[in-house]
Amino acid sequence: MMAATSRTPEDDRSGPAVRFRDVGKVYDDDGLRVTAIKSVSFDIPRRRFAMIVGPSGSGKTTLLNLIGCIDTPTSGRLEVCGQDIAALTDQALTDFRSQNIAFVFQNFNLLPVLTAYENVDYPLLLLGVPARERRERTMAMLESVGLADKRDHRPNQLSGGQKQRVAIARALVKRPAVVLADEPTANLDSRTGAEVILLMRKIQEDTAASFVFSTHDPQLISHADETFVIRDGELAEHRIERAA
Repeated sequence: MMAATSRTPEDDRSGPAVRFRDVGKVYDDDGLRVTAIKSVSFDIPRRRFAMIVGPSGSGKTTLLNLIGCIDTPTSGRLEVCGQDIAALTDQALTDFRSQNIAFVFQNFNLLPVLTAYENVDYPLLLLGVPARERRERTMAMLESVGLADKRDHRPNQLSGGQKQRVAIARALVKRPAVVLADEPTANLDSRTGAEVILLMRKIQEDTAASFVFSTHDPQLISHADETFVIRDGELAEHRIERAA
């Protein structure tokens, strides 16, 4: 295996954000082989709102974990931002993920002992960004999600919608190429969910990041640029909802 070549959103502009070629994923559950993904091939274009949809157990989360470099394929070739994931060492894979990929979760996953500001600042601290630049980028992101006035609040002092806004700011502050969102509106009421969706769309357009969602939420799905329907670990349908 080779070391990572650091990628940014500006790299490989002509190629897709994600490319699956005959990718399969098999898990070993105490000696029982479970096939989660069966030889899928498709591209997720850059700078799009892409939805991975399907019934529970269809393989949506596995696909998200593969794109996020949390799991690696059992077979086939997976490229993220032009990088062949199988060509990376474990450390290079960790570095690539931290530099290029961000996550937004349905349960927010904020650190409860940190303030909103500190939660957003934390990824930059891990990346070794200088203190002054960290402050500027963190405050800019909090302002962009409308929470500059809540910077000193801890998660237990925030509403569900505010927590998700902090989570979005935390994901975007490191300027990733790909943002993966697993059911990001599941724990929000419909009005707050709509506000969060519009916020993510605005940020996606402003930053040119590629957003990939796993969701059951019809409200979120209605905003899709591309929809990938997964059934029984296979790509059942690909729909282009809006022209690029």
